[in-house]
Amino acid sequence: MLLAIDCGNTNTVFSIWDGSRFVATWRTSTEHQRTADQYYVWLSTLMNLQRIEAEITDVIISSTVPRVVFNLRVLADRYFGTRPLVVGKPDCALPVAVRVDAGTQVGPDRLVNTVAGYNLYGGDLIIVDFGTATTFDVVDSDGAYVGGVIAPGVNLSLQALHEAAAALPHVDISRPQAVVGTNTVACMQSGIFWGYVGLVREICARIRAERERPMKIISTGGLAPLFQQSEELFDEFKDDLTMHGLTVIHRHNTT
Repeated sequence: MLLAIDCGNTNTVFSIWDGSRFVATWRTSTEHQRTADQYYVWLSTLMNLQRIEAEITDVIISSTVPRVVFNLRVLADRYFGTRPLVVGKPDCALPVAVRVDAGTQVGPDRLVNTVAGYNLYGGDLIIVDFGTATTFDVVDSDGAYVGGVIAPGVNLSLQALHEAAAALPHVDISRPQAVVGTNTVACMQSGIFWGYVGLVREICARIRAERERPMKIISTGGLAPLFQQSEELFDEFKDDLTMHGLTVIHRHNTT
């Protein structure tokens, strides 16, 4: 079976793929000092608790945190006896080459989302990923990544408000009952929620205008469901888009 690992700035997701479906998925905080042994104890304990008797034969890793990759490589080698594929490295081929400025390093998560989006929905896509950053990835008609947009993430913006303004509390993001808030929390929630609705709508509209063609908008990431229910911003929502992309890239490199 395949162990797919998606390491982001905030969380790391481990999923076991049996060739047709994900049999289990777990999430942990991303900590660069965590050792391979600690990863294995955590992972094997969860597998035992869920009575998953899976023999891991392959590992693929996507990581936006370079310092974490070494210990994940050791995990694959020491405990599963396999050399992992690492997205973004020369020995991990993509189905379609990226088309960006020479020398540009594209985040592995964005490459994986591009592959997944094209596999599921075809070309001419805008993929909006609500992670630590809010990213917009543009997928060409043939599945190539051709660029995008990076904006501050929703929680990052809330944290900045709280830390930079002494009088503003930390609040959870939710859809406010009204645009005009009548207390501090409601004002902050309205500014963040409707601000990001406007950001997504405007950026996607400008991408479509610049590309001069219809484009399907796909959402993913932790806060995507909140915005998915509002204002009909997106054509599709895919919770495990990145993990699906990892399985496609693994298949491309092993068949």
